[in-house]
Amino acid sequence: MFNVKTVVAVSLFLIPTIHYSQHTDEINSNRPGESMSAFAVGKTVLQVETGVFGIQENHNLLKYDANGFGIDFEVRYGAFLENLEFIADVQFVNERFTYPMQIDDRADFKQTVLGAKYLIYDPNKGYKKEVNIYSWNANHKFNWHQVIPAVAVFAGANFTGADNPFYFSPESSISPKVAVILQNHLGDGSWVFVTNIISNYMTTDYPSLSYILTLTKGINDKWSAFVENQGIKSDFYSDAIVRGGAAYLINKNLQVDASISTNFKDTPSILYGGVGMSWRWDGRYKEVQLLTKEEQAAQKMAKKTKTKKGFRIFNKK
Repeated sequence: MFNVKTVVAVSLFLIPTIHYSQHTDEINSNRPGESMSAFAVGKTVLQVETGVFGIQENHNLLKYDANGFGIDFEVRYGAFLENLEFIADVQFVNERFTYPMQIDDRADFKQTVLGAKYLIYDPNKGYKKEVNIYSWNANHKFNWHQVIPAVAVFAGANFTGADNPFYFSPESSISPKVAVILQNHLGDGSWVFVTNIISNYMTTDYPSLSYILTLTKGINDKWSAFVENQGIKSDFYSDAIVRGGAAYLINKNLQVDASISTNFKDTPSILYGGVGMSWRWDGRYKEVQLLTKEEQAAQKMAKKTKTKKGFRIFNKK
């Protein structure tokens, strides 16, 4: 959610995406981080990402300890366009706050977001690295093309009910949430770096600005690991959180994960630990091949040649 809500999963850094569409051979999940990845799941693809986590908090000034649990549930669906997906992201939290003279139980939806993500630019679309058959060094030197990130945008809304104990206002509200998402595939493709810049609760009395930086490493064809830093700034709540965890690919459409989160302050100090899973259904998906400029030119030339010979090819979808 990194997103790393854009946790980034095994498929993003193990499967090359230079020549093909948003859909990957293996599941592309945002879990277990909080950042959001730049790429969509693919047209007609349905994906569910969910998990449970334990909570431990201690506030040095307000003198409370809090313990509880939470449930994350995110649904992603690709529709209309290959690089467009719709997202429903819900988080329910149940906590008990223990003060010196009282106990306060809180249970409600801490987050309910509906929105859509659109990939604006993919640097690998139509790109093909040239191979130098005369130089090993030329083929293995740093590829500066990797510095160019994929760029996506997210736009949605927060839905908050009245008397929500985790919200800063007793009234119900709907407020915008927008994000800019950058994603780089580095090295041999086993490293992925995701950046989310997020503006949240924009029309309320306490708008927030935050970032999420996620670095993921594909260890092998089954395991991946990540580290993440999230910063949040608002008049209601500010924090700097670090996370780490791992994901395991059971099969091409099913992933399990585990993670832990903490911060470096005591107002409050937090410790979260969780496990989860991501599942994908792509039974109706039809692969879309993205050609390089050279391949597109060759295809046009082939069509012209066939047309001159009295034949015409139509591609139906």
